[in-house]
Amino acid sequence: MLDLKQIDKSWTLFLDRDGVINHEKYQDYVYNYEEFIFYDGVREAMKTLADLFGLVILTTNQRGVGRGLMTEADLKDIHTSMVRDIEKAGGRIDQIYYCVANDAGDPNRKPNPGMIFQAKKDYPAIDLQKSLIVGNNMSDMEFGRNGGIHTVFVKTTHPEQAVPHPAIDLAFNTLPDFAKALQKK
Repeated sequence: MLDLKQIDKSWTLFLDRDGVINHEKYQDYVYNYEEFIFYDGVREAMKTLADLFGLVILTTNQRGVGRGLMTEADLKDIHTSMVRDIEKAGGRIDQIYYCVANDAGDPNRKPNPGMIFQAKKDYPAIDLQKSLIVGNNMSDMEFGRNGGIHTVFVKTTHPEQAVPHPAIDLAFNTLPDFAKALQKK
């Protein structure tokens, strides 16, 4: 079970992007930074999270690239601007992993845990037992379970998600709500 009181700088935070950090476009993709809209309070929450976690890593499926609807350069432009705005608010993202594959069998496409294992390879100090994913879809929770890390569900896009659920350790309405709960620990 995930105990928020145990979280310190030895922990790694994995974050999903769309529906957690920014508004998810319904059945569509964010194609440029003009379409990227932070949820209220997320930039401030990212500062709190950066202060509490040793590593902050973004893991995101981005099939819009794989489907040819946008380029990898478009995606990198979005991420560069997103990181800049998070850093202006005092937060940080240490690394971004994304999967553009449309093939559900691709090892890096969530819920497959390839991005977790790539992060562990790139940052050997990551302790999977001291890691968690914050996501807004059950595929994020399965990604966490498949990678051996804790799971935190945010109800931004799926407020009807029933909890408790075997794949969900903790649930909050939003990322800022999770950050506030960590401050109270």
